[in-house]
Amino acid sequence: MGSEIKKKIVIIGGGISGLSAGIFAQLAGFEAHIYEKNALPGGECMSWNRNGYQIDNCIHWLTGTKKGTDLYNTWKTVGAIDDDTQYADTKRFYASRFEGQELSLWKDLDRTQEELIKASPEDEEEIRRFIQYVTYARGCVVPSKKPLEMMNIKDYIELGREMGDMTKVIKDFGKVDCAALGERFKSPAMRKLMTDYLPAEYTSYSLMVSYASISGGNGDIPLGGSLAMSLRIAARFKELGGTLHTNAPVVRILVEGRRCTGIELEDGGVIGSDYVISTVDMSFLFGKLIDAGYMPKEYRKAYEDRKGYPITSGFQAAFAVDDTFRVEDTVFFDCDRLRVGDRYISRMSMKNYGYDPSFAPEGRTVIQVNLVQTDEDYRFWAGLSGEEYKQKKLETAIELEKRLVAEFPELEGNIEFLDCWTPVTYNRFCNAYHGSYMGFVTTTAVKQLTSKGVIKGLDGLYIAGQWTMNPGGLPIALVSGKFAVQRILKKEKRNILDFCS
Repeated sequence: MGSEIKKKIVIIGGGISGLSAGIFAQLAGFEAHIYEKNALPGGECMSWNRNGYQIDNCIHWLTGTKKGTDLYNTWKTVGAIDDDTQYADTKRFYASRFEGQELSLWKDLDRTQEELIKASPEDEEEIRRFIQYVTYARGCVVPSKKPLEMMNIKDYIELGREMGDMTKVIKDFGKVDCAALGERFKSPAMRKLMTDYLPAEYTSYSLMVSYASISGGNGDIPLGGSLAMSLRIAARFKELGGTLHTNAPVVRILVEGRRCTGIELEDGGVIGSDYVISTVDMSFLFGKLIDAGYMPKEYRKAYEDRKGYPITSGFQAAFAVDDTFRVEDTVFFDCDRLRVGDRYISRMSMKNYGYDPSFAPEGRTVIQVNLVQTDEDYRFWAGLSGEEYKQKKLETAIELEKRLVAEFPELEGNIEFLDCWTPVTYNRFCNAYHGSYMGFVTTTAVKQLTSKGVIKGLDGLYIAGQWTMNPGGLPIALVSGKFAVQRILKKEKRNILDFCS
């Protein structure tokens, strides 16, 4: 850029997409300012401390940890990971207990296939088919070099070559949800294994891709937790000269005519800019920060169609136990029926974070419970008064503790409640629609949403964040921040790869 005056980009939100946008904006020679409503950056990629224990809210696995891939290089560019990053030594994706059986999806696919066939020989054909398609799904690629609309024929050919057999997965399972996948198996325990981890209406290839990432070495867990990774990315942004403003909620995007000219803060401050990148939830952007009339019609329809485009949130509780508790990873199991809101649950999961010693004092570890929550559950929690909300949270956590002890008797007298949180928590801290910690669920019934990151009839505003592509998550947040800057570079008639080394 030489001695030219740098153009200013204001970024709303200091989560992963906002930090990514800020880093790539700095690398491209812009002056980037991030405005984050909370005291710490990271958004939903967050951890916090309770009684000397770290509670991790986000990373169950990080897609993109396989060296040499474009996504790995993008994570490396923003400072999230590097060639020396240490990862958790976990052995399996998850396990399901049902009617006296425990079935596991191990990282080792051969081990999984052998054990599942031994446990359910009547399902051998379907088990082998599932494992084969998980292998195919290792070809799933999150495009991270440039936005899809900027790709040329050569780019698409290269992407197709990288995707490989993933096309078979989409063709054969694109219209099969997890419930239908489970019905292909004769064994009740196998059916549970296929439907435990993701909601029943999720596309079954979502499960296959997730398992493929983990079993293929492209979905490891960086040690240190979610907040540590967010802080590494924030440090990278500041090292590049970017400015991070925390405790700085944005209340309005300034519009003059057909162009965005800056933002207004909650404290009344007005910040002018050449470009604005919004990384917040679409429902907060349209109607809160700018007029709801600007919302693209496909997103408007999605927010109106709560059945066709469901969301996923959770009621979660964290406990401390002795590290002699040897049940590892994530385990699903039946439990005594419990009413949460207007629904009853009779199955739950436990995740053991003992793989990361930094999460707890010596001799102790953290375990967490997650009950999947829906739009209806959010309305229940949001409808409670302050005291009712606190009481119901605690009551639910106590009931979950009882069910943990019933399933794992060794925890009797060896379990300490740490904290619990609800869909309302995600909404309060991150303005997340109905507390959803990802984007809309990818179902077989409706078209997948993909945003081109610009608003028709409004110049100077670009959109990033996990809501720009189903089902969201950390990889989408990461690349969407980069893509927003590339769209600005195109507007500036510059090379969209100017920031690449």
